[in-house]
Amino acid sequence: MFVSVTRLRIRRLWDMPAFAVQALRSALQAKHHKGNVSVALLAEARRTFWTRTIWIEESAMRSFMLGEPHRRAMSRLKEWCDEAAVVHWTQDSPEPSSWEDAHRRMQREGRPSMVSHPTPAHRAFQIAAPRIGRFGELRFK
Repeated sequence: MFVSVTRLRIRRLWDMPAFAVQALRSALQAKHHKGNVSVALLAEARRTFWTRTIWIEESAMRSFMLGEPHRRAMSRLKEWCDEAAVVHWTQDSPEPSSWEDAHRRMQREGRPSMVSHPTPAHRAFQIAAPRIGRFGELRFK
C-alpha cells in the first residue's frame, strides 16, 4: 500500500470557502478513483488541515493527482497556504496509521511544499502535532 499525507495551513480566512469546496471535491474524487483504499481529512484549529490517502500503488495516487478537480486545487495552494508539507511511505496493511504516526513521519521523512507567503515555522519545517478538535476526522471510505 502507498500512503500519502499532507498538512496544509490556509493563510487567510477569506480563502477558506474556496479551499473547503475544492478539498471536498478532491476527497470525493479520490474516494472514487481507481486504486484508492481510503481517504481521511482532519480539520484542526487555525485553518490547518491534514489529509491521508491510501492507495494500492503509487501510480494510482499519481494518476489521481493529475486529474480534476485535484489538479486545479493544487494550482491554488501556493497562494492559499502559508504552511504546506507532504510525506509518502509504503506499508503492508491497508489500515490507516494514526495521525500521531503520520506527524512523526512528516517530521522525519516529509518535505515542505512551495508556498508564496511562508510562515517562520514553514521555513524551519516545524510541524505542530495534529490536534483532533471539535470537527474530528472525516473518512470517505
